[in-house]
Amino acid sequence: MKTLVEYLELATVAHGHLCAGQVLGVRLAMLGLRELGIDDPIAERKRVVTYVEIDRCVTDAVALVANCRLGKRALKFRDWGKVAATFVDLQTGRAVRIAAKESSKQAAREMFPELGKDAGQQKAYAQLSDETLFDKQWVRVEVQPEDLPGFKGPRVVCAQCGEGINFKREVVKDGRTFCRSCAGEKYYEALA
Repeated sequence: MKTLVEYLELATVAHGHLCAGQVLGVRLAMLGLRELGIDDPIAERKRVVTYVEIDRCVTDAVALVANCRLGKRALKFRDWGKVAATFVDLQTGRAVRIAAKESSKQAAREMFPELGKDAGQQKAYAQLSDETLFDKQWVRVEVQPEDLPGFKGPRVVCAQCGEGINFKREVVKDGRTFCRSCAGEKYYEALA
């Protein structure tokens, strides 16, 4: 595994700037991988699936360190609004969830009261112990075959809109196959 400093340099380039969330995300992912005994996430790129629970700066850092990307199906997003990630070792079936402690913000303020919020958090998050920053919990995650990297499955067509649906994401109603949108689960509204 790279050093904290090396990952922070890479995170700055990948994210566009360095912020407290990037530092926290790098530390969070390094801890998760260490707990699973994964030293080289690039060499073992098909070994880990990572679930992130927030769409903020932390997630970019976690993806960078764990070498997990949405396009490779190794990064999964659960919109829970929490600074947390679960790392699943596909070889062993072991999984660990790492969550930032809310108290870490106060610890950062106390450690560097003379610095502004972000600068103080950046500096403190790089130095505080894992125990001060994070809660760690061993968990079980059932990764379905259709959610695994490299899964090749049947593609079906929505009976209403005609669009293709991959990875068993279709909905069957009254014997007809629909995409989630046509089945009523929309995040957008079509304009006339």
